[in-house]
Formats: sequence, structure tokens, C-alpha cells
Amino acid sequence: MGLNLDEQKAVDRFRTSVVEPSMHKLVILDFWAEWCGPCKALTPTLEKIAAEYADKGVILEKINVDEEQFIAGQFQVKSIPTVYAMFQGQPVADLTPMRTESQLRDALDQILAKIPLDGAGADGAAQQPDLEQFLTMAEQVLAEGDAERAAGVFSQVVQMAPDNAAAHAGLIRALVAGGQTDAAREHMGSLTEELAKDPLVQQANSALELAGTQVDEGELAALRAAAAERPADMEAQHAFAEAAYAAGDRDAAADTLLGMVEADREWNEGAARTKLLQIFEAIGLEDEWVVTTRRRLSKILFG
Repeated sequence: MGLNLDEQKAVDRFRTSVVEPSMHKLVILDFWAEWCGPCKALTPTLEKIAAEYADKGVILEKINVDEEQFIAGQFQVKSIPTVYAMFQGQPVADLTPMRTESQLRDALDQILAKIPLDGAGADGAAQQPDLEQFLTMAEQVLAEGDAERAAGVFSQVVQMAPDNAAAHAGLIRALVAGGQTDAAREHMGSLTEELAKDPLVQQANSALELAGTQVDEGELAALRAAAAERPADMEAQHAFAEAAYAAGDRDAAADTLLGMVEADREWNEGAARTKLLQIFEAIGLEDEWVVTTRRRLSKILFG
């Protein structure tokens, strides 16, 4: 078709993420960019509406116009946000003027009444909410630092699938990241015994426990000074490490705890090593930072 390699790759990505899902679902296609203020204001509304309509066969797909210029050009996107409803590979409505929840609901209700979704997929089975899409979205939002919005998306998934451990774990982590530790504890306490034992929830609970040592900037500075002035004082080192991690400085926390292990690995029944392992669990054992720090710990322990 006369496309170069990059354009063909863009078309393939679009086919996989938008065209193929739209064969049996209604895809809300959102053209946006990082620098676009109105885009960021609209995103939470689109996410909420997509979550509400997930069981009706509606999903949300976002296209960054800076990364997918060819696709944006094919749609003749001249300003953003631009939002379309896609069905069976074709735009069936321009949702760009719809900026409020009620406007979007009205528009989607009208569209769904006219297209042959009928709450069923290609095999006639009832449409199920695309939970993975929303979990992936929430994780991405959390990684970008918007804990409040991530908590909102995770909460929507919890409402759709109350027994989904990944959603509960994500909600707890998002609440912790947003400084809402009391709300995170309350949610943790509301879980069934089975959910509470899930590895993902246990990982989130580790993050919650570590966040319980959070102090204000003045207290953190005092703990840092005490640790620097008294390097042999294990209590001072441990207190600073806990506070540093809770404040988001995991490098300082790890350096301090590793130094403690190297100086006296048996102090307080191996408390420094135990704290490091708790941090590893809270972050995730596959995380690159965790892998590197575990190597440092192993080198100290085993030479």
C-alpha cells in the first residue's frame, strides 16, 4: 500500500489495539498528548465512563498523537482531545464535544441502541468487562505518579469484580502512594480471609506496613542527622531507614540497611535483613531496582 516500515508498524499496532477489538466491542478512541491540559482533564471522565459501560461491551483505547503521528494523520486529527466511538473498524460517532459524564452516557446509550452488540460477543456469550484493560491502565497511571486517579480506576474494577485480588492489591498500593494510609488499612481490613492471603494483596500489605513509618520533613531530617552522627547506633540507622523508605527515598533506605547487615547482620534477630526483604516484597521481586539490591545483599551475606 506504499507504506514505509514505521507506518506499517503503526497500522499493525492500531489494528491490534483498536480495529480487532472493535469487531465485537465499542471502542472509545481517545487522541491525546502529554502536554495537553484539556486531555488530562478529560481522561478521568473517559476512564470512569468506560469502566461503567464495560459490561455492555465498551472499552477505552488511548492514542498518543506524538507517538502515533501517522494514525493521527489518517484520522485528520487537527486538535486534541479528539474522541471517536469505533465499531467494526469504523468511526460511528464523534464524541469530542462530549466532555461531561452525563453527555458521554447519553451518547453511548444512543450508540449502543443502534449497533448489534446486544451484550454478546461473537460466540453469543455474554460480554464480560475487560478487566485486564482497566488494571493495565490503572498500573500505568500509578507508575506515572497520579495515585488518586489510579485509585479511582482500581476502585471501579473492585466494584465490577469484587473477588479480583489484583484490583484490591492495586487499590491498596494506590491509596498508600497517595498518602491515604488510613483508607488503605480500612480496605485491607475489609477483605475476606482468602483475598487477604493472596500473594498480590500480601505484597500490597507490605507496602502499607512500610508506609506506617512515614514522618514529616523535620523528623526525617533529624533521623538522617542522628544516623550520620552515630553510624554504630543500630537503632538510629534502622529508624532512619524506615522513615527514608516511607518518604520515597528507597536508595537511602537500602544503603542504610545494607550497611547495617554488613556491620552486624545478627542485630535484633536480623532486623535489617528482614526489613530489606519486606521492601523487596512490597516493590516486587521482578523489579530491576530490587534485583540489583538483592545482588548487593547476597554479596554481603555470601561474599
